[in-house]
Amino acid sequence: MSLEVDHVFILVQPGAKVADKLLPLGFEESFGRDHPGQGTSNRRFRFADGLLEFLWVRDADEAENGPAQGLRFPQRVATYEASPFGIVLRRKDQLGVGPTIQSWTYQPVYFEAPKAFRVGTNSSELREPLCIYAPFIEPIQDTGERHTGRSITSVTVHCPVNEPTEILAAFADVEGLTMVYGKPHLMEICLNQGRGGRSNDFRPDIPLIIYS
Repeated sequence: MSLEVDHVFILVQPGAKVADKLLPLGFEESFGRDHPGQGTSNRRFRFADGLLEFLWVRDADEAENGPAQGLRFPQRVATYEASPFGIVLRRKDQLGVGPTIQSWTYQPVYFEAPKAFRVGTNSSELREPLCIYAPFIEPIQDTGERHTGRSITSVTVHCPVNEPTEILAAFADVEGLTMVYGKPHLMEICLNQGRGGRSNDFRPDIPLIIYS
């Protein structure tokens, strides 16, 4: 599958105060934004080839009744066993094609059509992460920045399901993306192949470990 991770997100409490824990470690915070029609806001940390997004529900009514209602963000926040994670893929090169999964189209209010996401129909399975493909995001042009800045080597997502949906199993085939089943929710991000030998475990505040 000629796809790769563009970015990942983690649902957190309003304001994403927990994201402050990344700042003393030298992670670069990018700009945040509200998502009209989606009922969410974010804080973002950029890498050379992707980003980590902390997302929270800003307006539950908007999130439940707007065009993004199928993402079920309020339900995910309110359900203990629900996955707080989302995985967004892009094409690896100009010849890349999208994943052959059952999906529905989400056209955000904050993007001009036809910039729309394809969301895996496993979005109704709250214990699984949201699986999203963004066909409008252009492949990364390798200008050497991947080799000088912090770049994403791999992402590992743990979830408590023992028998994943076909959508989640298909995402597990993406290079650099690994799914671990039957385990508590956890995301592990490895940067620069972990060459620095650093391991930052943000539990219990965030179900996240970053190796760099």
